[in-house]
Formats: sequence, structure tokens, C-alpha cells
Amino acid sequence: MQCSPTLFSGSFVRRYKRFFADIIDEKGNLLTVHCPNTGSMKNCQVEGSECWYSLSDDPKRKLKGTLEIVTTSHGQLAGINTLNANRLVGNALTCKIIPEFASYNTVSTEVRYGSEKSRIDFLLHDSENHLPDCYVEVKSVTLDMGDGLAMFPDSVTARGTKHLRELMTVAESGKRAVLLFCVQLNRATQVEVAADIDPVYAETLTKAISNGVEVIAWKIKIDHEGIVLDQKIDCLTDLSLLG
Repeated sequence: MQCSPTLFSGSFVRRYKRFFADIIDEKGNLLTVHCPNTGSMKNCQVEGSECWYSLSDDPKRKLKGTLEIVTTSHGQLAGINTLNANRLVGNALTCKIIPEFASYNTVSTEVRYGSEKSRIDFLLHDSENHLPDCYVEVKSVTLDMGDGLAMFPDSVTARGTKHLRELMTVAESGKRAVLLFCVQLNRATQVEVAADIDPVYAETLTKAISNGVEVIAWKIKIDHEGIVLDQKIDCLTDLSLLG
């Protein structure tokens, strides 16, 4: 389940125009690299902190570097490449690492579904037809609040709310609908919904759960060699329990 392009260390300078980041490499050169994250990256933009990036040999790319790992304001390593969340979960599904999905033997990706023209990250099928099809939506979590607490989302996400509505429809049809938080923080022990950041998403998530949508969370382990899906962690989604 390793997601490990060769990584190079640097010092984070800034992120701007959403998809650009400036870093200083080990030789002191200022580099502009691609930032593969559409969120706010709240608590993940610490000037002067250590970061890691990968390099591409694709001649068509204007920016050869991709920002992969940063240090949060709480000193935790965060994998900010949102594409890695699906790669790691996809590998875990194929290898049957996640117990909740181990009985499924067919994994399809980016399947069109729903009335709002969505694509599900993973559609799981049991070829023996003992289990209902399972729709799995993956969300990458990088908002580090300290003391092991991670939160989602880090900014208002109309797209995430749409996905919850689609999952509710799936669950109501008798199929399995699962929201999987892939927490890309090294020391996370629990993930919560950030109701103060996006109350609409939080309210929709509560409704989705009451309508049969399952929610689970797995954290990743990050070191300078790469990223690996590590273990299941607690997921607090009951808004009445949040402080």
C-alpha cells in the first residue's frame, strides 16, 4: 500500500493561486511546484517549515515538482496530495486490508451514478451476490487541530455535500453507501466534522447517517520514504457531542 515517489526535502515558503507553492530546496534554490490540493490547507501552510516534494520526468509538465508532504502548525506531518488518498484506499481495497470491505472481490473506480451526475470513487461488487453493491466515497483529511484531532472539511465544500446527498439515495435503495475519511496526518487519533467551517455539510452528514450512510476513518503513516495507509481511527460524527 506504499505510495512513494522519490521525495526531496525543502522548506515551505507559500502557497498561492490554489495550485502553486514556492519552496526552497536543499541547495537554497527557490522552486515553484504544483500544489495538488483544492482545499484551504488550513494549518498546513507554515512558512519556513520542512516539506517534501516529488519530481516528474514528464516533458509536458510546466512544473516538474509536486508538493507532497508539509509540516502543520502543530508539528505534524501532513500528506496534502489529495490524489494519494484514493490511491492508498484503492490499494487497500485490492489487498483486502480494510475489514469492512474484505468480502467484496470486484473493485471499480470512477463509476457514474446518482441523479446529480456524480462519479463514485469506488464501487465494490460481490460476484457471488451474497452482498449488496457498496459505494465508497473517499475524502482526504488534512486539518490538524492538535492533540490527535483531525477535522473535515477545511473549507466550505458544496461538492462534498452533493456527494452526501448521492450516498443517501444509494443507501435508501438498499445498497451500501460508505463515506471513508482518509486522514493524511501522522499522529491523528480521531476525526470530527468541522461544523463551524461548513454547517451545511455537517447537517447533511448527520442526515446521511440517519438514512443509512456508513462513516469510517483511516489514518495514514508518513515518513520520508513515503506514505502508507496505517490504521482505523475514531470518527465522531454526532453533532450533539461536539463542543
